[in-house]
Amino acid sequence: MEETTRKQIVLGILAHVDSGKTTLSEAMLYRAGAIRKLGRVDHKDAFLDTDALEKARGITIFSKQALLTAGRTDITLLDTPGHVDFSTETERTLQVLDYAVLVVSATDGVQSHTETLWRLLRRYRVPTFVFVNKTDLPGLRREELLAQLNRRLGEGFVDFGAAQPARDEALALCDEQLMEKQLEAGQLTDADIVPAVARRHVFPCWFGAALRLDGVDEFLAGLDRFTRPAPALDAFGARVFKVSQDEQGARLTWLRVTGGELKVKAQLTGEVDGTPWAEKANQLRLYSGAKYTLAERIGPGQVCAVTGLTQARPGEGLGAERDSDLPVLEPVLSYQVLLPEGADVHAALGQLHRLEEEEPQLHVVWNETLGEIHVQLMGEVQLEVLRSLLAQRFGLNVKFGPGGILYKETITEPMEGVGHYEPLRHYAEVHLLLEPLPRGSGLQFAADCREEVLDKNWQRLVLTHLEEKQHVGVLTGAPLTDMKITLIAGRAHLKHTEGGDFRQATYRAVRQGLMLAKCQLLEPWYAFRLEVPAENIGRAMTDIQRMEGSFDPPESGEDTAVLTGFAPVAAMRSYPMEVVSYTRGRGRVSLTLDGYRPCHNAQEVIEASGYEPEHDLDNPADSVFCAHGAGFVVPWSEVRSHMHVESGWGKAKPARPEAPAAPQRRAAAYRATLEEDAELLKIFERTYGPIKRDPLAAFRPVQKRERPDFAAEQWTLAPEYLLVDGYNIIFAWDELNALAKESLDIARHKLMDILCNYQGYQKCNLILVFDAYRVPGSPGSIEQYHNIHVVYTKEAETADMFIEHVTHEIGKNRRVRVATSDGMEQIIILGHGALRVSARMFHEEVQNVEKQIRQLVQGEV
Repeated sequence: MEETTRKQIVLGILAHVDSGKTTLSEAMLYRAGAIRKLGRVDHKDAFLDTDALEKARGITIFSKQALLTAGRTDITLLDTPGHVDFSTETERTLQVLDYAVLVVSATDGVQSHTETLWRLLRRYRVPTFVFVNKTDLPGLRREELLAQLNRRLGEGFVDFGAAQPARDEALALCDEQLMEKQLEAGQLTDADIVPAVARRHVFPCWFGAALRLDGVDEFLAGLDRFTRPAPALDAFGARVFKVSQDEQGARLTWLRVTGGELKVKAQLTGEVDGTPWAEKANQLRLYSGAKYTLAERIGPGQVCAVTGLTQARPGEGLGAERDSDLPVLEPVLSYQVLLPEGADVHAALGQLHRLEEEEPQLHVVWNETLGEIHVQLMGEVQLEVLRSLLAQRFGLNVKFGPGGILYKETITEPMEGVGHYEPLRHYAEVHLLLEPLPRGSGLQFAADCREEVLDKNWQRLVLTHLEEKQHVGVLTGAPLTDMKITLIAGRAHLKHTEGGDFRQATYRAVRQGLMLAKCQLLEPWYAFRLEVPAENIGRAMTDIQRMEGSFDPPESGEDTAVLTGFAPVAAMRSYPMEVVSYTRGRGRVSLTLDGYRPCHNAQEVIEASGYEPEHDLDNPADSVFCAHGAGFVVPWSEVRSHMHVESGWGKAKPARPEAPAAPQRRAAAYRATLEEDAELLKIFERTYGPIKRDPLAAFRPVQKRERPDFAAEQWTLAPEYLLVDGYNIIFAWDELNALAKESLDIARHKLMDILCNYQGYQKCNLILVFDAYRVPGSPGSIEQYHNIHVVYTKEAETADMFIEHVTHEIGKNRRVRVATSDGMEQIIILGHGALRVSARMFHEEVQNVEKQIRQLVQGEV
């Protein structure tokens, strides 16, 4: 066969424990000529179970690699753990696969962990082949197994060992394109079927007995015929999926090259916790079982172990490859590590962290207050493996305390959380909307806040702070899940806000919202399959009910009965030993994590935890405000009465009244503005201290005072002065903002024309202010444009600085209003005795004036 026609794929093999997965791997390697002797798991000489722990327990604990060839296809085979305790290892491996083989036992059919594996394959969209093993033993018939696969896992499972007409007929029902090809040509070719398999519309099935080498040759031929290589990136890219160490203790970083080429001694770069790293790939090892060969270069579709990389982590993307998604499966049990007397706790912590890099399902937690190490795991088998690894690697003989359940918390109703952080010379306020999500959604973050309310840079910072921390609930201090947190409002100070201020305000907003919301405690649940002698089924059903579980109607056979259902992990984790006891070794139960559900004994758990959210100093819900030059703490329950921003969430919009006559409308507008200004005045005084002069001085005639850099005689005295922040208004009004995207100059002149009409009708003295740095060649100038004044500020002077300055002067003896979308500017001008008009209110005023002008014109006509 010509070299150019060869293809390279990465194939993973998955199964429920004891389905014969490693036996099938062994048979494939043997029939492909990759190994000369056929090993067996029960003889402890399987080619891929190389670790002493695996040989002792007879299960696969660590994912392994082997190389074989089927026809013109070079296959990198990754054998993954089958036990539920090591599911996270399997999940990491899925993210580098081109195809997967799901092994199903003919004696057991689809089991609970099979369904978990199928959900993971569907999540990562891995095209899948099925090998139904152990067909030489008593069990379900071929038709029954196919029906069960299609019923339990979904449609698309087709027997590829059937005669071609029957196979093609079944394939045509799985995919519309195959249906069209079948109707046109009368039969399907391999070229027709390959894309349908890649699209996950078809899942080819073969039946056999791997231990007897039955059906293995046909299966290998099918892998050659119905697979295609994955498209490669143009630039170099690779994905890390595993970290381990060799027999000499050297760190191995396992990766799959997804594009370009990786050469030995090439420098690779990445980032760990925000810190960049750069290291050389000293060796490129192609492993097959325990042995390896060294390669000079690795191309797309190949998997290798790299030495020399000490910083890369599982899930990290290198080069042009993106990082992997976070694992769906998480530990559900927690144990305290009990060190031998005299052991160095910090040295032990470092050793556990080294194992944590290698084991994605192991989480190590250091409780600094109590000086305790806790490990979070999937189950007790993993606990035994961890104990053995610590003894083998580091000579550390540890014990573990009683295991505890890892609970989570969520909310059951939407709630707004407010966080304010304002010690002296700091300022940030954040409003977050907390919403419940469906079970299994995790935490999601978003922003729904206008830029004139909070600048985009501050919004991005808030989202960063939301994502950087594991937020905990207020019932037991457990991690939050199944929630969406959305930024809906906020405020920064022009001079005093720093990045750390938004971190504090964001964290406090989350906690304040949780304190107000209805919270719910969640616990992990198992999906179980319980097989017991027929005479014990009554006892089994009673046990499940006692454990607050649920089950489907039992399936009864001649001698045994099978019960499937769901139950809390807390109640069921010790049940397998109980089953062995009351069935005298004839019963067995398989457990698979099914995610989190409402806790069956929530009140009992909450009381036992003793958690007091108001005393959690690491997660405060209270806010910090400032008055009289000093910060003070406001309890979470009173924050809403002190907050500076009104998000509007939870408040119904009032019905729009009929338009009143012009004088009434203006009076109503002023009354509304005065009421809002009174509220803002309180905010101003709480923030900056009491105003030294009477804020109503603007309405009383006082002696005029001049200032050197502002000649008040430029302005004709008028009943009212209106200062308009030009660019703020342009970007706040939708129609002008759209024009500004095409031409800022056109938008500016459009606003000037609109305000000329407005001024002519209102007879106010209108001053329109623009930042001069946006307008070439006109800094520091004041122009008369028809009947309004247009000011272009000086260099290094912004429009809000000019408006604040002018308001301070003319607000002493004239009635002044300022129209702007800048919230901080609105507060500051209150201190100078001016009225403020938001961009939205001013837009409504202008529209009303234009409407009245049209009515007048039509009346005259």
